[in-house]
Amino acid sequence: MHELGKLFDRLPKIKSPSEALEDIKGAGESIGNLAKPSTMISGRAACAVAANGAPDCKTGADRLCQSKGYKEGKSVDIDAAEKCSAKAYIPGRPRQPGDCRTENFVIKALCQ
Repeated sequence: MHELGKLFDRLPKIKSPSEALEDIKGAGESIGNLAKPSTMISGRAACAVAANGAPDCKTGADRLCQSKGYKEGKSVDIDAAEKCSAKAYIPGRPRQPGDCRTENFVIKALCQ
């Protein structure tokens, strides 16, 4: 009989209806605190240039998302294009440093 009592002590306790309801309420609050759903959008917004010369596409992603009515965004895909001054296209003229620069654009962003 004593062994049977030990066995029952090891079994999980059954919760009362009010305890079960509190667990459900807590789970609902946890789900509500998860990240809000995001939407993938396409477009084209220029990336800023960081102090070290690398593209900083956070501002571009934010601008792209804001143009579609969202608050902010994260870049998912970027595109790069070379932009050159008219001097770079003069026939026979060798290309000089600074004639062209690479510009980066956010083309897909995850918006919230």
